[in-house]
Amino acid sequence: MKYFICLLAALFAWGGASGADVPTDPLNWLGRISSAAHKLNYTGTFIYQSGKSVETSRIAHLVENGAEYEKLEALDGSPREVVRNNDEVQCFLPDQKLVIVDQSSARRSFPARLPASPSALAENYRIRKGEVVRIAGLESQQIILEPKDDFRFGHQLWADMASGLLLRARLIGEKGESVEQFAFNEVQIGAPVDKEKLKPRFSHAADWRVVQARGSEVRVEDTGWVFRNSIPGFRQVVSVLRPARGKERGEAYHVLFSDGLAAVSVFIEPVPAKAHAQSGMSTSGAVNIFRRHVADHLITVLGEVPPRTLVRIADGVEMRKR
Repeated sequence: MKYFICLLAALFAWGGASGADVPTDPLNWLGRISSAAHKLNYTGTFIYQSGKSVETSRIAHLVENGAEYEKLEALDGSPREVVRNNDEVQCFLPDQKLVIVDQSSARRSFPARLPASPSALAENYRIRKGEVVRIAGLESQQIILEPKDDFRFGHQLWADMASGLLLRARLIGEKGESVEQFAFNEVQIGAPVDKEKLKPRFSHAADWRVVQARGSEVRVEDTGWVFRNSIPGFRQVVSVLRPARGKERGEAYHVLFSDGLAAVSVFIEPVPAKAHAQSGMSTSGAVNIFRRHVADHLITVLGEVPPRTLVRIADGVEMRKR
């Protein structure tokens, strides 16, 4: 599962605002949050919580001459680092002496949770302003996104009143429960960021294994697969061929669907005829996973969405008739 997480992870100059610049419309707030995530320098630590699992990470983000640099370091458990230079992402797993090199995908990481043009989110979510509260010592505006159907979860966002940077993000389940949450407990916005500190701490030696996970783009119609069950609001944003896991397994097909907030990945990979890979539903933290077999291929559908969404997509995956 770490492989998928790194693939999917795989993943600010000061823009202070006066009171007159603070938007009143919730859609304008979403645009401000989206812009701040990519245009501001910042450093800080944040907590990720899902169920009983709690992890702390340190993050630093720098914008220099129009380019983005970012480093994410896990402070709990096994050491892990994710270093991003524009669209290239490197995931360092020192315990395994492994580096996974990939391109940043449409699945967004905290605090860059929103798409570049968030206005389209109004098609599938009811968006409204909530309360103003203090987070990490900063006044923040809450924005609430309630799903219009049962194919996606809800979201609650809290953004810094002064800069628009996202300070907390909570995923809300079908029963109103908190599925997962990201929250800064300390953050500095607009301070200079030393570019040297954005370099990986682990310099992989010759005994480290480097996995090139970048995919080669391919049109769906050229893959031999069709997706017959669409989900309202979800659009295809990635369609690539990747090296399949394991030796002599050929290539795996990866297609990603997103509504701008929620993302669902479909992996189609060949499996030996005698292999007995697990089928059915499972979970890994906040991620639901559904697997089924089609001919001699394993279909894996995963995402932070209700199980019914995964089952609907998986049931519509078929080999194209020749």
